[in-house]
Amino acid sequence: MKNISTNSVPRFRRWSRKGWSVFVSFHREVSIGVLSVSMSLLLLANGEASAQTADSLTVARSLRIAGVDVAGSPAAPMRNAALSQSPLFDRRSEVGASVTTPEDVLRLVPSVDIRERGGRGTQADISIRGGSFDQTSVLLNGIDFTDARTGHQSHSLPLDLEAVSSIELVEGVPGVGAYAGAVHFRTAPLFPDYLLFDAAGGSYGYGYAHLSGATTGRGLTLFGAASYRRTDGYRHNTDSETCNAYLRLTASSRRWGMLDFQTGFQMRAFGSNGFYAAYNPDQWEHTQTALASLRYLKSWGRLSFGASASYRKNFDRYDWIRGEAMNRHNTDNVGARLWWNYTSAWGTTSLGGDYAFNHIYSTNLGDRLSWPHGDYLCATARHTGNVWVRHALTLGRVDLSASAGAAFSPYGTRSSWSVAGAWRPVRGLRVETGVWRSMRLPTFTDLYYTSPAQINNLDLRPEYATNLRLAVSYSTPSWRVSAGGFYRAGRDVIDWVWREDMGRKWHSEQSSCLDTYGVELGGGYHTQEGFLRDVSLSYAYTMSDRKNDLKTLGAMDFLKHKVALKLRLALHRRLSLAISGVFSDRNGSYSWYPTMGDSFHSVEREYRPFFLLNARVEWQLGRVRIYGDCANILDRPACDLGGLPLPGAWFTGGVSLRIVGPSGSSGQGR
Repeated sequence: MKNISTNSVPRFRRWSRKGWSVFVSFHREVSIGVLSVSMSLLLLANGEASAQTADSLTVARSLRIAGVDVAGSPAAPMRNAALSQSPLFDRRSEVGASVTTPEDVLRLVPSVDIRERGGRGTQADISIRGGSFDQTSVLLNGIDFTDARTGHQSHSLPLDLEAVSSIELVEGVPGVGAYAGAVHFRTAPLFPDYLLFDAAGGSYGYGYAHLSGATTGRGLTLFGAASYRRTDGYRHNTDSETCNAYLRLTASSRRWGMLDFQTGFQMRAFGSNGFYAAYNPDQWEHTQTALASLRYLKSWGRLSFGASASYRKNFDRYDWIRGEAMNRHNTDNVGARLWWNYTSAWGTTSLGGDYAFNHIYSTNLGDRLSWPHGDYLCATARHTGNVWVRHALTLGRVDLSASAGAAFSPYGTRSSWSVAGAWRPVRGLRVETGVWRSMRLPTFTDLYYTSPAQINNLDLRPEYATNLRLAVSYSTPSWRVSAGGFYRAGRDVIDWVWREDMGRKWHSEQSSCLDTYGVELGGGYHTQEGFLRDVSLSYAYTMSDRKNDLKTLGAMDFLKHKVALKLRLALHRRLSLAISGVFSDRNGSYSWYPTMGDSFHSVEREYRPFFLLNARVEWQLGRVRIYGDCANILDRPACDLGGLPLPGAWFTGGVSLRIVGPSGSSGQGR
């Protein structure tokens, strides 16, 4: 058999009970038989409750031996997260699923509210457990790329679903940032060496082309992906065009440590019929997002060190009347992070800090400039940071962790903390709980945005929440069930409030306390054989109790009931059918305008429950995959936001060809 590892490392060819066995050699690179695995310190520290220490294991190097893929590379930690990360999507278990975009995936998750203003990933907001899109952080391979101007732009990642290996929900993040939580996207190649081409077309002039591939050797992995997506739109002025390009390079060396570099670019242009003002059908938006990050990791025995730096630039042009620019924004977000971990018989102690610099040039956000900067008339900036210390300990079947720190911002210094615990009484059963304090700063839009219908507020302060969560789960190789409950006590919550007695306008305020609580239930079955391959059912109930009676723009528009069903059937050895359905019952109301263009006459309407059913038929033969999709196959009326209708039945079909790489499935491909 081939020797996969090119480095000269110790090799264990049989098991023994000696003191030098592999089980006490976690701080060295070893090989077991012909299976070469880098056993880093962070892999040891990544206990089930230790999300801070190792945070995530992304595929940076993958080996294929007899059909088994082994991968290991630690990502930058998400500060002092209290709870372990909850999986929302795993590419290996979603083969043939009826999803085409990351938005489709998140719509099926009970804890996430995805609100789309158009189909096929045109524009969407992500909210977690009754929070708002501004209260959600977005991470890519452990790096925070949340937009400081508005949460509408945080989801602008240059990724297609083919490049996403998994999506996770990160809970219990204290300090500046994830008030309600964070959604963590991970990228990884399908195979060590391959080239993949995917093309699709369908209703409403839809077209899609995707090219991705990877090459691996001598400790280096280069992974790249690019795509183009367009549609004529499903109603007037809803056409869209999106280009994505993404590159990731990882290099690992026993002597020098590990480097992980990623960069990407996205361009989007889309007609925005009623997107931001329901009575105006002629809006249009164009965005460009560029991002990059570099992280480094090195370990010396029990001690490990990590550092990362990141940059994100976002251009946004908004036209009130298409073709006539109204608002322009140029946002820069710079981040840096350092952390140390020390592991002993008493657990793992972590010490770290992070820093962020946010700057914006704008036509209407920020302080007035003495001289215009190109098209921009205003600008503002701010510095924020966090420092923390955390300790995680495993005692038999119990995992414990606690952290304390401080958050620094223009609004002063605030303490941050978290406490979490998990218990595994029997194999497959896990009970965990955590309590933490979270916060977020007002966005630049919250502070400065003014329009004929909105009034800004420069006196806004950070909003805070005390969070509590309890969850229990049980899993076997084929079955899994889970149940959980949460409570969030929000204070000084920021929202746009309608003031009838103050000019009949929306005012940016934080005069409310908002307690949010809910329960989530789920279960599923999975097997590699038989007719029924996968089935899962989940339910989420969320409720918010505002302490004062105000008409707000977004805080009370949450999903009260959500039911999601997924089913995959093997119709033939090479033919499969996947079905997914989502029932959504949203709390709140919106203003409906009987006459487009007339902003003075509106009718208040309650959100109506709706059910969306999607299906995919897929045939696969070796390196070729042919598929057909139908979204909203029942052609039911539905709206996520402000009465904007989502597309009706949308049929698409495509073909995928893996030009280079191993034939057959490795368990990682879609």
